[in-house]
Amino acid sequence: MARLMSSALIRGLVRSSRAPSVAVVSQPAIQHFRNYSSGLGGDSSASGESSSTRVATDPDTHQDFQPTSKSPNMSFDDIVAQDIKENPVLIYMKGYPDAPRCGFSALAVKVLKLYDVPISARDILGDLKLKESVKAHTNWPTFPQIFIKGEFVGGSDIILDMHQKGQLKDVLGDIAQKREEK
Repeated sequence: MARLMSSALIRGLVRSSRAPSVAVVSQPAIQHFRNYSSGLGGDSSASGESSSTRVATDPDTHQDFQPTSKSPNMSFDDIVAQDIKENPVLIYMKGYPDAPRCGFSALAVKVLKLYDVPISARDILGDLKLKESVKAHTNWPTFPQIFIKGEFVGGSDIILDMHQKGQLKDVLGDIAQKREEK
């Protein structure tokens, strides 16, 4: 974008030096670009102040982007503990099983779907406090994080390894049977 602006500015200066009455790049257009790229929006007033608010560097600071908790009376640690207790196969992931937003999350979901077990999931990208609570609960820094029967198993690499060794079938066998009985 900067390269385009600089080449447009140079072309405008060259053209304006040939024909002084024609200016291709006007000063307000350059001023608007400068305000936008510096993190300030809107046009500058005569006093030099911006007419709009400053754009924050962290997108989560604006109130529209603040995560909301669906369980306001519960702490995030309680939510994590409840999720683990209530869901036989739980995955904290980037995105959702039908729309993963990370290759590792997609791999974990793909492996788990091979066993036809019900998969419960939470998108950690939607709530940074939840993400930090999960990391603190497991003492594991990366996602996805997979829990089976209340126990933390690991990430997509561990699930894939267990699948390749035939261990995942043994762990998930009774969950798949319960689903068939219903």
